[in-house]
Amino acid sequence: MNAPARRGAPRGLAVAALVVGGLLLLGACAAGPNPDQNPAGYGFWWGLWHGIILPVSFVVSLFTDTVSIYEVDNDGNWYDVGFVLGIALFSGPVIALRGRRS
Repeated sequence: MNAPARRGAPRGLAVAALVVGGLLLLGACAAGPNPDQNPAGYGFWWGLWHGIILPVSFVVSLFTDTVSIYEVDNDGNWYDVGFVLGIALFSGPVIALRGRRS
């Protein structure tokens, strides 16, 4: 008699590979100052993007001094709103999925 086949292992491995690949792609877009590109500062949309890629930027910033997780040359409150909203968009689904499993 044959043992039942496990179906969860390959799917879990594929999901993990996709997550790691996505994180590597986001790492290429890590936040950092570039005054030549935008001399007027960064606004809402850049704040949103920097909030979304915060986890990757944080990990990269641990190993290099040229990447920061928060753009200090920004336009003020609208950058902050975008940054916090980007963090919420990234962490909200993770928290929601964690709550469903319980």
